[in-house]
Formats: sequence, structure tokens, C-alpha cells
Amino acid sequence: MSKQPLFEIKNLKRYFPAKGGKTVKAVDDVTFDIFPGETFSLVGESGCGKTTCGRTILGVYPKTSGSILYEGQETAEMSKAQLRQFRRRNQMIFQDPYSCLDPRMTIGTIIQEGMNVHFKRTPAERNEKVTELLFKVGLTADFASRFPHELSGGQRQRIGIARALAMEPDFIVCDEPIAALDVSIQAQVINLMIDLQQEMGLTYLFISHDLSMVRHISDRIGVMYLGSLVELSPTAPLYEKPLHPYTQALFSAIPDVHRGKKEQRIRLKGEIPSPINPPSGCKFSSRCPYAQDRCHEEAPALQELEKDHFVACHLAAQL
Repeated sequence: MSKQPLFEIKNLKRYFPAKGGKTVKAVDDVTFDIFPGETFSLVGESGCGKTTCGRTILGVYPKTSGSILYEGQETAEMSKAQLRQFRRRNQMIFQDPYSCLDPRMTIGTIIQEGMNVHFKRTPAERNEKVTELLFKVGLTADFASRFPHELSGGQRQRIGIARALAMEPDFIVCDEPIAALDVSIQAQVINLMIDLQQEMGLTYLFISHDLSMVRHISDRIGVMYLGSLVELSPTAPLYEKPLHPYTQALFSAIPDVHRGKKEQRIRLKGEIPSPINPPSGCKFSSRCPYAQDRCHEEAPALQELEKDHFVACHLAAQL
């Protein structure tokens, strides 16, 4: 891509202290860019660091080390006024559409809460904006007077989207926004997000473990394992020819009713290692069917093997 990145994430680390003086390496040396108007997705097994990465980018968690550049500026060096604008322009949609909404507040108050902080509007203007946002996410004006417990899961997630849109953002971290929804509702929410992106010029960081849905919405995809990025590629080449053994195993598990003959499922042996004590060398070496001595000793760098297709594997070119 020739455009200037909206976000440049360089060697990002986010560690958490654990008992006994140990450290949980939740995000460990991750590097990627996010371009304006695209949907960049992070996928991987539960606990691989996807959500922590998204929250660290937004500043919910302070980074341990590395660099987060927003429109070319280091976020850690922003002034209070710049941080205030950064927080308004960069929002988050949470995984659980119920626990992220205050049960004591009406939907209208929830949507207005951020507007009251960041915009100077009269009560009439705020109410008008709430009605506009409700229509935009497929709901009616009467929802403003309801409470979260009166809504279905899909309706609550639409409120979460409306609350994020109320800040007039450029960028939204979508943290598994459909994981808690019924299958019948998931496609509706995804199609809504695609329509809003096209209408408002939004940029998404989409976090999910639903590989079929990620394929539908993403422009580029990063595959994470144990806090590290193991593969990064535009969507079509990644699904046509995954290069990393971990990505190959993930994709082999995707159900496909259109194939006459299902490709052989790649079953990984062993459990995911602890992020407190990851394997030396390549983190995937303890479960990789192709691992050699070098894999246990030397951590592979993320390298471009094909155009815009990066992989962190010593053996990827031979597989």
C-alpha cells in the first residue's frame, strides 16, 4: 500500500507481572501497520494476545516497550490536549455487549455520555444525535428510553457500536464483536459494520477467532501465537496459501460445506505453552510437526517470502 499508515506498531511489548516475580509476556515484539480505511484483523487461539494488543494500541494498557505511532506521532509523547483528541478519534467495541453497558443507565444516556465530555451540544442536539445514531445502527428512537436488560444480545451490540460512533471516530478496535451473539445475528452485525465503514470512512482493527467471518470482512490479516505475530498477509493470499505451519493448522479446522472432499485436518500435539515461560527459539517449535534443532534455538524474524506476505518461520520456504 502506498498510503501513509494511520498506525505504525513497532516492536510492541506488553508484559504483566505474575506471582513469584515472573512475567506474563502477553504481547511480545509485535510489528505491523494499519492503513486508513482498511480492516486489519488479528486472529489466533484464545490467550494469544490479540485483545491485549488492541487495548495497548488504544492506551488502555500502557506499553512495556516499543513504539505506537499515530499519524506519524508517538502516542507516548502526546500532550494532554492531543491525548484527549486521540481518545475521541479512536474507539473500541467490546466482546460482551452486556457487561460493557451500565445497567442503571438508559440507552440514550449511555450513548450521550461520551458526547457530553467531548462536544458542546445542547440537550436537544444531543437527543437528536442519539436518534440519528440509533437509526444508523438499525434501531428505532424509542430504544433511547430503554435499559440494557430490556434488549437482546444483538441489540446491545448495536448500542455498543452506536456509542463508539457517537465520538465521530476514525479508528475502531472491534474486540470479537460477534463472539457472544447467536449465529443468526452475527452476519447482520458484520454487514452493518461493513456498511458503516464504507459510509463513514472508518478504519477497523478486527479481533476474532472466527476465521470464516474474518475472511469476509478483512483486507489484511495478522496471525498471532503466544504473543507474537507469526504471519501477516492480505486476505486472499493467506487463505489460498498459508505459509506458517500454525496458520495451516488453524485454517485446516475451518468447516467448509462447499468442498466435496474436506482437506485433511492438521491436529497439533500438546498444549499451548505458558506465556510466563515460552519455549526458546520459535515459540511454536514445541508443537510444530516440522521443527528442527535450529527452531528450538533461534527465534525466526518476520520476513517477506512473497509480495506483502510475511512469515516468521525458518522452514516456510521449504514447506
